Amino acid sequence: MNEHPLWAYVEKAHPRFRELSDRVWATPETCYTESASAAAHLEELRHQGFRITENIADIPTALMGEAGEGGPVIAFLGEFDALAGLSQQADVAEQIPLEAGANGHGCGHNLLGSGAMLAATAVKNWLEATGTKGRVRYYGCPAEEGGAAKAFMVRSGAFDDVDIAITWHPGSLPGLVRGSSLANARVDFTFHGKAAHAAAAPHLGRSALDAAELMNVGINYLREHMPDEARIHYAYIDAGGISPNVVQAKSKVRYVVRDATGPAMLTLLERVRKVADGAALMTETRVESRVLAAVSNLIYNAPLGEAMQRHLEQLGPPAFTADDLAYAQKFQDTLTDADIATAYRFMGITEEARKALPDFVVPITAPVVDMAGSTDVADVSWVVPTVQFWGANHAIGTQLHSWQATAQGKGDPAIKGMVHAAAVMAATGAEAMINADLRAAAKADLAKRVGPKGYVCPLPEGAAPPIAEMGGKA
Repeated sequence: MNEHPLWAYVEKAHPRFRELSDRVWATPETCYTESASAAAHLEELRHQGFRITENIADIPTALMGEAGEGGPVIAFLGEFDALAGLSQQADVAEQIPLEAGANGHGCGHNLLGSGAMLAATAVKNWLEATGTKGRVRYYGCPAEEGGAAKAFMVRSGAFDDVDIAITWHPGSLPGLVRGSSLANARVDFTFHGKAAHAAAAPHLGRSALDAAELMNVGINYLREHMPDEARIHYAYIDAGGISPNVVQAKSKVRYVVRDATGPAMLTLLERVRKVADGAALMTETRVESRVLAAVSNLIYNAPLGEAMQRHLEQLGPPAFTADDLAYAQKFQDTLTDADIATAYRFMGITEEARKALPDFVVPITAPVVDMAGSTDVADVSWVVPTVQFWGANHAIGTQLHSWQATAQGKGDPAIKGMVHAAAVMAATGAEAMINADLRAAAKADLAKRVGPKGYVCPLPEGAAPPIAEMGGKA
């Protein structure tokens, strides 16, 4: 890393950020519960000399570090939440949880936050060394996995004075995120019925569990009559207890409703509500709903994407060694051909030869493939010109939200990919800091894409971050 001045700043700073990534990996916490991870990030921000802001949008685990004076504001977005049920021993190519049923970093957010803060630190040190005017920020954003923290942060005005936002996501093939994502809403439907003895007086009961099950049946019939790109998922939060001889008086089911745009998603959500109302009507129960979280669809920014691609191509892929390839191969051996093919198809390219780790960068000319998932980065992208890319951290074909992703989260390839991502982001951030034309073009591109209506927050009025519902401490 010697062809861009920012890469040297990344190289000098990176050892501490491997330690930060490992600390977060070792204390996996799901959305809104990330107290240890947030504390580790705050500790490192203070060590690096950032000015600290905590409790952003009234979220105890949302934080921000800022350095520099005057000039434009360049933000790096980080995350540190884990996933439930993905506990896994590190570096072991066999599914062996550290603790059965416990959490694990199956989406690589231990790397994501650490890499974004490394990029912010490199830019901070460059600003100080060169006397360049400008402010760099690191935003520690919790609850990306289903909590929509960034949507609440956007609504609170946390990004109002930001000029450019930059982020990344761990993956297996290095390339820009150019496609959109699905808007989504996470909604709890709670049915209230009437308890009764299930044998002696079942006719006196009104089953909330029956209502929830009928809702699920109705939604499954709805699937034929919704857009192809739309998705609906559900999970029982409360099935009404463990006693089958009691008519269940209460039941709660959590739904995720996704569609291509925010307005389309909200329209589909209203259809889902009607199904819930119908289930309540059929069972003579009462239903209430609460939106826990909601996010928009992602907006790509072409001028920033082209700038980031130049730095990505100048740097090239991570310099993986023979040992790295051998390490990755043992994990790729646990994957199917379909897993590996999906990784290439997701980036708009075809597999030419079987590789355990990439030795290339995905070209910007590859076809654009929209994400089938959702991200709260999308809400930032509606109000701030935003750019992000996929890193090269895992064996090609590794699926996110899998034990294989957790297992590789502390390995040398993962860390090399994280440092590589930080170098690309830092170089892009420095260019945005000093290039007023790039910032202007990025803002013009955003204005064109969002249209005259601009950003419409998908969160309903009065919605608060669902900290308690997700297990966190308000």
